Amino acid sequence: MGIGATAGVAAVGGLALSAQASADGSSASSSSGPDSPGSLAFDPDAYTELTTTVTDTEGTEHSVTYHFWRAITYVAKPVDEKYQSLNVSVPVKIDGTAVDASDAPILFANSVGGYMPSSVADATGVGGPAGGPMGGGGAPGGPSAPTASPSPSASNATGDTNATGGALNTNQLLALAAGYVVVEPGARGRTLKNSAGEYYGVAPAAIVDLKAAVRYVRANKGRIPGDTDRIVSAGTSAGGALSSLLGASGDSPLYAPYLKEIGAADASDAIFATGAWCPITDLEHADGAYEWNWGANATSAGAAVDQSVSKELRARFAEYQAALKLKGLGGFGTLNARNYDAYLVKQYLEPSATTHLAALSDAARAAYLAAHPFITWKNGRASFSWADFLTHVGARKKNVPAFDAFDLSSGENNEFGKGTTLARHFTAYGQKNDTTGLTAERVDGDIPELLRLMNPMYHLVDKPNAGRSRHWWIRLGTKDSDTSLTVSANIAAAAHGLGDDVNHLYYWDQGHGANTDPGDFIQWIAEVTGRKARRK
Repeated sequence: MGIGATAGVAAVGGLALSAQASADGSSASSSSGPDSPGSLAFDPDAYTELTTTVTDTEGTEHSVTYHFWRAITYVAKPVDEKYQSLNVSVPVKIDGTAVDASDAPILFANSVGGYMPSSVADATGVGGPAGGPMGGGGAPGGPSAPTASPSPSASNATGDTNATGGALNTNQLLALAAGYVVVEPGARGRTLKNSAGEYYGVAPAAIVDLKAAVRYVRANKGRIPGDTDRIVSAGTSAGGALSSLLGASGDSPLYAPYLKEIGAADASDAIFATGAWCPITDLEHADGAYEWNWGANATSAGAAVDQSVSKELRARFAEYQAALKLKGLGGFGTLNARNYDAYLVKQYLEPSATTHLAALSDAARAAYLAAHPFITWKNGRASFSWADFLTHVGARKKNVPAFDAFDLSSGENNEFGKGTTLARHFTAYGQKNDTTGLTAERVDGDIPELLRLMNPMYHLVDKPNAGRSRHWWIRLGTKDSDTSLTVSANIAAAAHGLGDDVNHLYYWDQGHGANTDPGDFIQWIAEVTGRKARRK
């Protein structure tokens, strides 16, 4: 759908745009700073006016003029201002027509990838550099130095978590062109190390920073344009995990001491709605979930993983899933390790394939079905077995264990580092099977609290949080083996079980970081926030 005659005003939320944008000039306005260096007051006059071109899916270019505030420190006692700062973009004119964004929804788009540092300090406009490098960050021997350049890669090198930290910049551009306010926060990440060799961006730094950024926005109601009660988060991969966690844990008292320590604003950190793409989360149970899903698939080298380890982890997943007592969407019933494959096929995979095939021409559909005979196409619907689906996906992305590596080489091990210790185990199974020479039989005593702070499922299942988001947009690709397909499905089932609005689907034949329906996300924001566009 294009913009139409009303040019991003009456058509707010109806855009389906691509991520093609180019800045074509700027003119600075008054740039006086806040009242004092320690102030958390937003200066409404300290913007630069920019114009960018956004191309919709029909190939039509649209000119968007917006006010841009760069690198605003959002806490009073920052550990590292380069990362604890945010950018604000507010549209003022779309295709020559003035727009009023004073009560528009606020897209709160993090660009975290791989639990790495994310900085907006070097951005020159909306959707600018944010995510850190994705290769080798958490490997023993020292993490690579973070930079401000996002990586679109979805590879999983040793010590890496997952990439695509900057892959959702499409959303920022579409939101701006739809008349929404866009806030892009930076956050500390796991590879940051001070002169004393201490890691200061490990868990729970990233979620604490994002909460502090939300608090800054809400504390500046009336100064920052936009409706601070209609904040919609977005993120992918580890950023999707943090977006989910932000939505699940709004105003949870667990984070209070951490927020106080960095001088966060005295305001709510609850958000209205959550957008999460391929969230890498529920880390303490992720190894078991991964083996349940991908355990039978060989690696890209064609080798099977250690099946004795895979079998043990699958058993742990079965215990965990049973304890959740989650009911599937569509009246499926209680989800467990015995029926989850059938649930995924019925609820997500067959509908995903059906949507994909229905959109093809008759000739293209016939060619696809001929190349993929495991799919039965009848009466306009696709059907297949779970086993055939796994064969279709092919190689698994990660070895075993996928997250809490026995040799402490994963990015997640680094995420749970502490002090000068680069990486730690965060599961009893990983600790028990450590191959680095550790003698302790149990994980460190602070790990359980860190897991609660980093897992949205704690706030949706263990201690259902009254301050959570009530609207959930969750997406991932069917060929995404960076984590188990059950991870996002469990988040969806938990939120749905609490009565929340859940919009969850999978992209057929897409991998990690896919975002094939960005226009629909912008429309969804309009629907759930009740946004009605206005002219100036």
